[in-house]
Amino acid sequence: MEKDNGGYRQINKSLNICAFDEYLVGQAARLPQLASVEQVSPRVLRVLGGNAGKFTLQGTNTYIVGTGRQRLIVDTSGGEKEWIDLIASVLESHQISLSHVLLTHWHGDHTGGVPDLIRLYPDIQDSVYKNDPEEGQQDIFDGQKFVVEGATVRALHVPGHSTDHMCFVLEEEKAMFTGDNILGHGTSAVEDLGIFMGSLEKMKSQHCTTGYSAHGIVIDNLPAKIAGELRQKWRREKQVIQALDELRVGKNEKSATLQELVTAIYGESLDQEMRELALEPFIDEVLRKLAGDGRVAFERRRGIKKWYTVQKAAPRSAMALSRSTTNEKLPNSQIGAMEKAMLTVSMSELADGVY
Repeated sequence: MEKDNGGYRQINKSLNICAFDEYLVGQAARLPQLASVEQVSPRVLRVLGGNAGKFTLQGTNTYIVGTGRQRLIVDTSGGEKEWIDLIASVLESHQISLSHVLLTHWHGDHTGGVPDLIRLYPDIQDSVYKNDPEEGQQDIFDGQKFVVEGATVRALHVPGHSTDHMCFVLEEEKAMFTGDNILGHGTSAVEDLGIFMGSLEKMKSQHCTTGYSAHGIVIDNLPAKIAGELRQKWRREKQVIQALDELRVGKNEKSATLQELVTAIYGESLDQEMRELALEPFIDEVLRKLAGDGRVAFERRRGIKKWYTVQKAAPRSAMALSRSTTNEKLPNSQIGAMEKAMLTVSMSELADGVY
């Protein structure tokens, strides 16, 4: 199933998390274990999704928010039996009923548990909220507030990882449910890097101190984590430019393919799934952002894009074209062996030429 919105092509409702980069390429420590159920603050109870894996870290975090009998829930994991059994047990043991189900975005490892929740708790059928809602769901708008005893939760539209991505500010704690925009470990895949970096700035402007991520540990210093994410993206841009220049000099080639760039940056001995499902889409998105900024361009040789650096800034009209809504089909080779791990990447096509 494909969903087209604002120039993005989004590929099926399966898990999309991609905590790759240094962390999962193999240059960082092992993931810490998390309890299946943990009270992470007086207002926030975390329940693991039962879907731990290479692309979901310890699993998707569900958060039960509030201090009274009626509370709201953020994200619903991927529909695993372990998750719904845990949720049912926690709600019963704490004598909690649900007032709202808030979904950070459309990816299946966040929305897959909704049918089970409705089956067990039919009263919430009309209380499932998501930006750009599907049939039966309610819309969320930027700034909308959801109030339960002990908690005021404010919605924040911050696209980039996906067009519909929402974070939620817990005003009483100066905390934020960061969804997939900021992870407890590593970094996330994005659909549009330029938009994503703008969203990080918007998140930073909320002055929240704590982050409750959809994957991984509680983030104790959210401003530092966001700043680090921005620095990392800027560093990647610089790295891509440098790799293009070095490949041009070393191989006496004017331009380089995406695959050549990934090898130049990350080395030869890469896990093939990680290369195809994470690193190539990520570097491709960096290239698209740089093209939008007028710093790189590409030419086609026998149908293959060959990228190169440019020295002059792009005119505004050309830069706008770099985020056009023309789509191109993702080749089957890029989908790889993981049937449930379709990475969503920005499918906005660049017209040939210098931007």
